[in-house]
Amino acid sequence: MLKIKDLKVSVNGKEILKGVNLEVGSDKIHVLMGPNGSGKSTLAQALMGHPVYQVKGGSVIFNGEDLLEKDTTQRALSGMFLSFQYPSEVEGVTITNYLRMIYNKTHKEPLSPAAFRKILKEKMELLGMKEDFMNRYLNNGFSGGEKKRMEMLQMLVLEPRLAILDEVDSGLDIDALKVVAQAVNSLKGGSEKRGGMSVLIITHYTRILKHIEPDFVHVMQDGVITGSGSKELAHELEEKGYAPFGE
Repeated sequence: MLKIKDLKVSVNGKEILKGVNLEVGSDKIHVLMGPNGSGKSTLAQALMGHPVYQVKGGSVIFNGEDLLEKDTTQRALSGMFLSFQYPSEVEGVTITNYLRMIYNKTHKEPLSPAAFRKILKEKMELLGMKEDFMNRYLNNGFSGGEKKRMEMLQMLVLEPRLAILDEVDSGLDIDALKVVAQAVNSLKGGSEKRGGMSVLIITHYTRILKHIEPDFVHVMQDGVITGSGSKELAHELEEKGYAPFGE
């Protein structure tokens, strides 16, 4: 599904990614771990086409197409989703209207307001969200946990081919963490009928892995991936730190 080869990315003239190589297959959950400043979030932003992150070399193929030739909107429409560490607040735009708009832009058959509300209610029930949440303004006055729930709801509505979750577990209590894991597991569990989907989780911690079963774990340090393995690698990192997995 995703093949990154020798990707180099700079920010304000400083090279952050120094030759990243990574492959993500269909129906797989990958976890990317590493210390602060190692380039994990830079990779996520570069994949989505944030203009501050300048690609200086390498290639990214997504579903057989050159991702780097597409702008951010085209990347989203092709099935890529990125959750943010700090989602923006948009007063005056209700959650229902926002989600229906992006649903209709990413699906061949647009839904009426009534038909969409039925789908939205099903997704919200899965996340344990109350119905009155629909009428709130997008992230306006939300707690950290509510913002994460909102992003998981958006992910479930969009049903992306590749979901990139950038530090989605940061600052969450155990209940909110379980909601995130439930959303990921639910989406992946029904991926076969949608042609397959995968998840790339970027995190510092292993606690989310108590609720999500990863297929692969990768270590990023100083702009490159220095190690890959099974879920046991995450526990090794927790015990030994990143030093044994240096370049």
